[in-house]
Amino acid sequence: MDKRAFSQRLAALRIQKGISARDMSLSLGQSAGYINNIENGVNFPSMSMFFLICDFLNVSERDFFDADLPSPSKARELSEACRGLSDDQLQNLIALIRDLKK
Repeated sequence: MDKRAFSQRLAALRIQKGISARDMSLSLGQSAGYINNIENGVNFPSMSMFFLICDFLNVSERDFFDADLPSPSKARELSEACRGLSDDQLQNLIALIRDLKK
C-alpha cells in the first residue's frame, strides 16, 4: 500500500466511524491537524502511532491494509459474535451470508 492508498484508507475508516479528523487528532493526543496531514499525504504516522490509530478505529493492523474489507470494525464485530456458536450454527450462518451475496 502506497502513501496515497494509506491516506485514503485512513480517511475512509475515520469517516465510517463518524468522527472528524480534528476530533480524532485530539483524541489521539496530537495537534488538531495531525490526521488531516496524514490524509493529505503531508506526514506518515510512526509505527507506535499507527497502532494507536488502529486501536482508535477498532480495526486490526492487518484489516487496515485489507482494502477489500470495506468495514473492518463490522467484520470484527461479526467474528466476535460468532464465538461460541456450534459447527451447525456456523454452517447455517455461512449459508445465510452466501445467500445474501447473491
